[in-house]
Amino acid sequence: MQITEETGPSGGRYLASVDGKDGIAEMTYSRASATLIIIDHTGVPDTLRGLGVGQALARHAVDKAREGGWKIIPLCPFMKAQMARNADWQDVLSQ
Repeated sequence: MQITEETGPSGGRYLASVDGKDGIAEMTYSRASATLIIIDHTGVPDTLRGLGVGQALARHAVDKAREGGWKIIPLCPFMKAQMARNADWQDVLSQ
């Protein structure tokens, strides 16, 4: 699996692809401030479902938040559920 990032002035998205599979999954975010991002959408095409792609995107977002020293507001229902399931991610959850 390969995860890349596209960024713009007010946000960006993480993109995931899997060798040998059609489709690209994405997780989009908006930057609320220099230390806060809002994850607002996660989309995984049917061709990539069941391969852990959504989980990998969520983990990548948490890793990037830790590296950048920012917090996450998970508006996306998928990301919100992942944050609730992973107690060790609470350090990047915005309260």
